[in-house]
Amino acid sequence: MPNQQSAKKELRKMKKRAVLNKLRRDAYKTLVKQAEKTKAADVIKAAQQALDKAARAGVIKKNTASRKLSRLMKKLNKTK
Repeated sequence: MPNQQSAKKELRKMKKRAVLNKLRRDAYKTLVKQAEKTKAADVIKAAQQALDKAARAGVIKKNTASRKLSRLMKKLNKTK
């Protein structure tokens, strides 16, 4: 447990960020799975936006988001 006031505040901030990061991570993972399952254009667009949002927020790296989106599109184009 931190003793200094600034360390206590940093711990509170880290807990809040962890919750937000988990929400963003869960959101893009859910949307990607839905896009793979339904193959609907609006769901694919939502998954792309969620990946970009997670990358902007720092939950995942930019290249990771690009790779995941590329693989998703590759899977969906293969089934057409």
